[in-house]
Amino acid sequence: MAKTKTKKKSEFARIMRQLSKNKLAMLGLIIFIIEVVLAILAPYIAPYKYDAMDMTQMFALPSAQHFFGCDDMGRDIFSRILYGAKYSISIGILAILLATVIGMFIGAVAGYFGGWVDNLIMRLLDVIQAIPGMLMMIVISAVLGPGYINTIIAMAFGSIPGMARMLRAQMLKERGNEYIEASTSINCSTPRIIISHLIPNCMSPIIVQATMGVAQTITLAAGLSFIGLGIQPPIPEWGAMLSSARQFIRMYPHLVIFPGLAIAVTVLALNLLGDGLRDALDPKLKN
Repeated sequence: MAKTKTKKKSEFARIMRQLSKNKLAMLGLIIFIIEVVLAILAPYIAPYKYDAMDMTQMFALPSAQHFFGCDDMGRDIFSRILYGAKYSISIGILAILLATVIGMFIGAVAGYFGGWVDNLIMRLLDVIQAIPGMLMMIVISAVLGPGYINTIIAMAFGSIPGMARMLRAQMLKERGNEYIEASTSINCSTPRIIISHLIPNCMSPIIVQATMGVAQTITLAAGLSFIGLGIQPPIPEWGAMLSSARQFIRMYPHLVIFPGLAIAVTVLALNLLGDGLRDALDPKLKN
């Protein structure tokens, strides 16, 4: 047990050393960590409540009093972006976490057993992936209704096939290795072989895919909110903020610029981190 823990620590240390050599990946990691911290501390550091209205400050331009200006109801945009980070980032993380867990289970079953089980699962995934992802999310959101939990479910459902296919491909590579034959020869149960041996050795591409997936999910969740099927006002989700400000984009562009920048910076940071993780987890880079 101690040897296993030491091996895991040394592997984690190797990955972090490799990641630290990539300055862009570290920049992305730092930016994302700062955003998460700001989202957690938003109730304590935001200068105003996200729903506090001051009609005398309607469409106020950025100033020392309101860093990012105010919206059409006199609400402080900077405060709303800080509060909105909790919703936008958590939707991305929770949706991908749910999709990863379900996708790993489906992919593990398909990749390990193969045969008709694999064919059946893959054909079902083909049917799901034949439907455009955004259209499927719109349909699911329309059926379940708008809201935080329903948005997470809609986002997760669209990401499951990709996660399942990736783990299946890794399973097909790993299941013929000698350590699997050794586990089978000593009568290890199928669930134990899958959970204790196969999945841990297939996690590298899943981690990279999940990191990239969070960025994509944040963008898609903003798109759902923009068309009125995601988070609903007055909750300050970034996409919902863009939706409510679109009619004022010509006269008061700052209402759109700052929520748009928040989405862009977050997605860029996660993509940089994902690229760095892909390089750090590449077995060819191991010394």
